[in-house]
Amino acid sequence: MDAIFNVLKPPKMTSHDVIGFLRRALNTKKIGHGGTLDPDAAGVLPVFAGSATRLLEFAVEGRKEYIAEFTLGAQTDTGDDSGEVVKTLPVPQFTQEQLLAVLARFIGPQLQLPPMYSAIKINGKKLYQLARQGVEIERTARPIEVYKLELLHYTETSFTVRVACSKGTYIRVLGEDLATALGTCGTMSFLLRTQVGAYTIDKAFTLQEIAANPDGCAAEPLTAVDALPKLRVNARQAARITNGVRTTLAGTADGRYVLLGPADEFLGIVRCEQERLQAEKILMHYAMPED
Repeated sequence: MDAIFNVLKPPKMTSHDVIGFLRRALNTKKIGHGGTLDPDAAGVLPVFAGSATRLLEFAVEGRKEYIAEFTLGAQTDTGDDSGEVVKTLPVPQFTQEQLLAVLARFIGPQLQLPPMYSAIKINGKKLYQLARQGVEIERTARPIEVYKLELLHYTETSFTVRVACSKGTYIRVLGEDLATALGTCGTMSFLLRTQVGAYTIDKAFTLQEIAANPDGCAAEPLTAVDALPKLRVNARQAARITNGVRTTLAGTADGRYVLLGPADEFLGIVRCEQERLQAEKILMHYAMPED
């Protein structure tokens, strides 16, 4: 099956566990997910099967949205409430206006230091594997962007926000930084991912629903790249491009395109430079017409 599944990942299940479940349910070996979601978190996890796995990078690049709760006064080694408390601080009184002012400071482009408890690989080892061994190594801050940070609810010792952000953003770290800006420390106590690129939680399916009716839950591979401009070509051009031949298409602006065949078949992704098309990701090879 060449398809994408908008999975509603349950808590207490790793992203790898989800892949294992669907590999068996769909009886396929070629399968992967678009962006790891913490085991304790729930929400949207796009899963790509068959030739659609070639489009995984586009899901990872997409905008992400979360609802997150942060509890103030204690910080854990993992950044969420599954870890061991490593720091406690008193929580100063703050008003809604003060909290909103702090949130506003974290909207926009910024640098963020990845946590030790993350799937980032350094020298072939994932950081969380080193963290579990008690090893902490130096990390480099990475550029991220927070597009939206909306306050949904707050108490004297906690607050809940809706976050829209770029790839690579660690919500746990964002919560710790927000707590520090409030003059205390904090830990993420709840996380729900509501969007990854084109995939939103209102259109997500549980694992049980997918296993029972995979065809009814499957999304077309084109949904992963629907934001890219479309470029339709004739049969001869489709055959040349999908078989690796650079092809001139006069009047085509430079950039990346979704390549469609003469009957709107989704053939893959191409890049145009100086009116010449070069295949980047091919999902379907088109046969050269005989005439």
